[in-house]
Amino acid sequence: MNAIDLLVTSGNGPVECRIALTKLLGILEREAIELGCSFEANLGPMPDRHGAKSAIISLDGLEAERIASGYCGSIRFTFKSPVRLGHKRQNWYVGVQRIEPGPEGGVVIDPADLRFETLRAGGPGGQHQNTTDSAVRILHRPTGLMVTARDERSQHRNKALALRRLEAMLHQIEVEKQEVAKSGRFIANRTIERGNEVKAFKL
Repeated sequence: MNAIDLLVTSGNGPVECRIALTKLLGILEREAIELGCSFEANLGPMPDRHGAKSAIISLDGLEAERIASGYCGSIRFTFKSPVRLGHKRQNWYVGVQRIEPGPEGGVVIDPADLRFETLRAGGPGGQHQNTTDSAVRILHRPTGLMVTARDERSQHRNKALALRRLEAMLHQIEVEKQEVAKSGRFIANRTIERGNEVKAFKL
């Protein structure tokens, strides 16, 4: 069974969007566990006490497709800002999209920038749980990004999967840089559609 990878991003939204993203990760994890799916979250670069600006979620299990389909799009969270008391805005948006294999000629990763670790694959599975050191964690030194793959029984396949997730994250960072430089506007205004959300949560 192939894992489904999702990119969750707050774009260049304010700190409240990072808080919303953190809440969404918790909601997705609980739903995945309740439906018998494995859940793995790899946070984007430089998260602060309010959370990360982006994350890659990996879902695996019979209900993974249904979960992914239900969340792809814009997610609206409604809550009063805990960091800017008296701020009038109460709606904060997070975008969710599938990660597909990147286009050729996309992000180029220097192997010298990577540090690989193997670890024991864990997670749900009972008697079928993988007990070999087949899981792979990759650290990208220049950005501090760390991604993990434990979906496959083969260490080689997990390495390829972790690299794909890292490429997707680096690609997202590059897209945000280019969009901001090109338009001078927040990428969130372009990629996270407001008013047409697929889900809404009130905290």
